[in-house]
Amino acid sequence: MKTEGKPPKPLRPPLHPYIVLLIAVFLPGMGQVTNNTPGRGFTMVSFMILLGWVTYYTTTPDHSFLGRYAGGFFVYSISIMDAYRWARYRWAYFKNSAE
Repeated sequence: MKTEGKPPKPLRPPLHPYIVLLIAVFLPGMGQVTNNTPGRGFTMVSFMILLGWVTYYTTTPDHSFLGRYAGGFFVYSISIMDAYRWARYRWAYFKNSAE
């Protein structure tokens, strides 16, 4: 296949980290998907469900909603930070490699 004479395709920049952060807050696991790591997003959602289920059955009905699903909320908060961290890394890498 010949590529002579054709200009190279411009690189498409990654999404801004703040957009990825908003996606991660409102759609659990989708922040990782927007960072092109869908396996990581699936893993995060799986552990949210698993640990939410475990903490639900290991607490008493006297606990609050947040207390009953504390394991799931813990993984949810970590997934938000993880998505933002990798989005920030990808953004900085793209900006530095474009210069």
